[in-house]
Amino acid sequence: MPKPTDIRPPFTRETAIAKVRAAEDAWNTRDPNRVALAYSVNSQWRNRDSFVQGRDQIVAFLTGKWDAEQEYRLAKQLWAFTDNRIAVRFQYEYRIASGKWFRAYGNENWEFDDDGLMRRREASINDYAIDESDRKFHWPLGARPANDAGLEELVK
Repeated sequence: MPKPTDIRPPFTRETAIAKVRAAEDAWNTRDPNRVALAYSVNSQWRNRDSFVQGRDQIVAFLTGKWDAEQEYRLAKQLWAFTDNRIAVRFQYEYRIASGKWFRAYGNENWEFDDDGLMRRREASINDYAIDESDRKFHWPLGARPANDAGLEELVK
């Protein structure tokens, strides 16, 4: 798996797709410390109604997120890119402690520094309650398999 600084701006279509997949793979580890290394030390986030700044807050935010969102599986897809910005759409599924399942739909806008670290992340996310039988993401916890179609094949 590429390190956060292995893929740097300016992005081409191929490097933007690789950056999106590297982010997806990192988030699927559910390791807040590892994920935080992809962000600049003073990175700024808006995640739904939360505003987070810096790696320490990112780690704290993600720790709480993955404590609450069990069985987390994420798929991202490149939406658009420029020299140092990438937009993605994503879906993820998770279960809360009561056993109820959800699918989250969202979009993110990312801005990177010259070293390939994300300095800004804006995320808009909506959760939708689903029955366990309606789940789409069944791979073992961890990275989505390379041969999985991801969001390309999903209709909703």
